[in-house]
Order: sequence, then C-alpha cells, then structure tokens
Amino acid sequence: MKRYLSILFAALVLTAGAARAQQLTAAVIDVERLRDESAIGKEAKARVGKVFEERQAQFKKAADDLEALRKQLSTQRATLADARVAELTKQIEDSQVALERFQKDAQQELAEMQRKEQESFEKQVMPLISELGRELKLQLIFNKYQSGLVFADETVDITDQVLKRLNTRVTQ
Repeated sequence: MKRYLSILFAALVLTAGAARAQQLTAAVIDVERLRDESAIGKEAKARVGKVFEERQAQFKKAADDLEALRKQLSTQRATLADARVAELTKQIEDSQVALERFQKDAQQELAEMQRKEQESFEKQVMPLISELGRELKLQLIFNKYQSGLVFADETVDITDQVLKRLNTRVTQ
C-alpha cells in the first residue's frame, strides 16, 4: 500500500501545474478500518489469531514442562545421584534452548502469516479502490493515516463505499 501511495504522491508532484488549471479531486481511505470491518479482514485476523493461540498453548505447555523439570531438580537434588543431577540439568538446558527456538520460530511464522494475509488483502481491495476511483472520477486516493496526510475533510472519505463493495464481493 505504501508503494502505491508513493506513486500517487509522485504523480501529484509531477502534475501540480496541471492540477492548478483544473479541479483536483482526491479522496481518502481508512485502510485499517477496512481490515477491521470487512469480512475478509475479519477472516484473516481470525486465521492469524487461531495460529497465535495454538502456538501460545504449545509454548505454555513447553514452559510448564521446563518448570516441572526445574522443580524436580530443586526438590530432589539432595537425594539424587550425581549422574541423575547431571542428566536433569542437561534436560533443563536442552528444554530451555528448545523453548527459545520455538518462540523465535513461532514469531517468524506469525509475522510471515500476517505478511501473506496483508498481501492477499491488498490484492482484493486495490482493484475495488481503483474501480471506485474511476467511477467517482478521482485523481488521487490517499491512505488516510499512512500517507503523511495531515488533514482530510470527512466528506472525501470513501472508506464506507469501499467497505460495502468489499463485503458485497465476498458474499457473491
């Protein structure tokens, strides 16, 4: 979405002289709201949330298992043979490393999943934005909160129109 805005901004700069001679028509879209309120945005959020909850449950189980090993070593150290203490210590270290690796891998997996969901969302919403822009004879459409825009009158916000089209396309 940012690269599209950069292209739009560059077009604005290049056509500034021509824009003065004609009426400039622009609109804004709240992309975050589209993600939060559209059916496809909610579905994507649910998919990511489900994987997050699964990884969180797996992490908790591994962390609980690690804590149980630590507690076992702590409470039984005096009665265990040196070999068993060394074995438990090694298990604790291995479990700690595995837990840290799992956490890192899960974070990467979720970041990648979010990136893919974002790409999929953009592929579905960008044609609708372009279509609506042509229909409304707009010259520019800005992402309301990520474009560097400091003011936009609410009358130029077309988020509701895009949201309606996006949800209509999903239900067809």
